[in-house]
Amino acid sequence: MARRIDHLVVGVRDLDAAAAFYARLGFHVGARNRHPWGTQNRLIQFGTSFLELITVGDDPAAIPAHAPRRFSFGAFVRDALERRDGISMLVLDSPDAAADAERFRAAGIGDFEPFFFRRHGRRPDGEAIEVAFTLAFAADAAAPEAGFFVCQQHRPENFWNAAFQRHPNGARDIAAVTLEAPDPTAHLGFLQAFAGVSEILDNGSGVPLNGSRIELVTGPAPARFTGFAVRVPDLAPVAARLRSEGIAFDMEGSQLLVAAAAAFGTAIRFETA
Repeated sequence: MARRIDHLVVGVRDLDAAAAFYARLGFHVGARNRHPWGTQNRLIQFGTSFLELITVGDDPAAIPAHAPRRFSFGAFVRDALERRDGISMLVLDSPDAAADAERFRAAGIGDFEPFFFRRHGRRPDGEAIEVAFTLAFAADAAAPEAGFFVCQQHRPENFWNAAFQRHPNGARDIAAVTLEAPDPTAHLGFLQAFAGVSEILDNGSGVPLNGSRIELVTGPAPARFTGFAVRVPDLAPVAARLRSEGIAFDMEGSQLLVAAAAAFGTAIRFETA
């Protein structure tokens, strides 16, 4: 079965300002979390996926360097933010991250040790919980500024929470992520190997996933992620909310678009199911 999008890593230099903007868009934004490897985030959770708004924390020295067979998540986020705000990494779900790491090695798309970590959090009622994850990284040599990994959740019952998934704009899940590149078809083989699928979208325009898709569009070098789409039941209330908040948008067929220039470097689309 095709993988689903687990989450998107969206780098922002000003985490609280970005969180406030996403709240104006109608998303429920979580509290700030701090990582021991030097980054801080705030999450926007949907039914089966989430957005990770992320920034570099107060101590850049806490970020470990890349090393042989060791992918430094913090260093990748830091380096991406030195270039621009916006999506830096695509994350798919994994039932077995260690097996995926071996699959990536065998396919020649990554030879990194899996990375395990845990952190403590709280439910909306204040109950303390623990969440734990194992990550396995891959790399597209033709897209060094785009990061890829899979995430195995060991305590999903503690992570996914319906209270965090109720958004005033009605958003249900991430529907797509867009990778822009001078030659989009040059990335198809990697994306198929990464996602574990043989299919492609019409005209080679991307790769289908479980309930979502990776879109490929033509654009200038270097290859990079430029935006995402979220699924909503109705565009009309989204448009009304954005007008009330003074946020500019365009209607393109059955989609509503907030341009990257107005949204911390990430083009945001709302589309109906």
